[in-house]
Amino acid sequence: MRDISLQLLAWYDANAREMPWRVPPNARQNGTLPDPYAVWMSEVMLQQTTVAAVREYHNKFMALWPSVHDMAAADDADVMAAWAGLGYYARARNLLKCARAVVADHGGVFPADYAVLLTLPGIGPYTAAAIASIAFDLPETVVDGNVERVMARLFDIHDPLPKSKPVLTARAKQLTPDTRPGDYAQAVMDLGATICTPRNPSCGACPWQQPCAANAAGTAAELPKKTPKKKTPTRHGIAYVVQRADGALLLETRPASGLLGGMLGWPGSEWGDAPEPAPPLDANWQTLNEQARHTFTHFHLRLTVMVAKVDARAQARRGSFVAAPDFDAGALPTAMRKVFDIAAPTLRNT
Repeated sequence: MRDISLQLLAWYDANAREMPWRVPPNARQNGTLPDPYAVWMSEVMLQQTTVAAVREYHNKFMALWPSVHDMAAADDADVMAAWAGLGYYARARNLLKCARAVVADHGGVFPADYAVLLTLPGIGPYTAAAIASIAFDLPETVVDGNVERVMARLFDIHDPLPKSKPVLTARAKQLTPDTRPGDYAQAVMDLGATICTPRNPSCGACPWQQPCAANAAGTAAELPKKTPKKKTPTRHGIAYVVQRADGALLLETRPASGLLGGMLGWPGSEWGDAPEPAPPLDANWQTLNEQARHTFTHFHLRLTVMVAKVDARAQARRGSFVAAPDFDAGALPTAMRKVFDIAAPTLRNT
């Protein structure tokens, strides 16, 4: 097992991907240490999101809030607005909670301990292991989707996910070395992302081609097997877009808990099978032909878009008007921005 791990580290030394939060293997071996704050932020952002999507956001956040102290002192609305478009907004709320806990309880220093990291808001077993390994070079076992796929193929494991997760994690743990565990963790993830890909794996270029049991059996392309997913349900809702005569738009802050929690959005109905109308004020509402369509993790959302123009004295039952110069569609979560994209032509033409 040690020889296999050393083979992968040698491959990583020559093929490591460049990432804003990563210390290259040669620099790390020469004494350059990762910034735990940058590693933590990357891991929070990478939950349910691709590396390609995260790069720009990570650079932006590090420029706006370069230290955990800066993040802890940040205005919630500013962080939520900067997060817009990255999805899974509970992560942004946990980003703030965790930063404030690190400052308040740990003197602004991320703990170099897996068990203590687990006590921080928004940090689960995978994220704690990743931070401990990558930031502090501790021999924790880091298992994401890439690692699961690599382990399933390396050991030719045919039990479907998620049932096989414990076995795959145990296999990954066997391979985690005491030497350079942080580089090794990143090496396995890079291998899965660039060589041992979900489709058409490049087995001929793989450093583990020889020991790979699935390669020998000719089963690599069909692994890992997965339990069929249930059909994704569809929920419906109504989004109300109101514009005053002076150009101001009516927005409301969504409840802190739940989907898009704490984000700005259009007043709307509950989301369900048959939403009840819930207009924020009395107006001559126009129902647009196009629906806003968005997919969350567990359901598809279809929003009927209703538009109204009102005079400058109009009072809303909920939400508040945002002056036209202060309105930034880019600060809206993606689902709400889709609503605006549909409503905007009508607003301009009425």
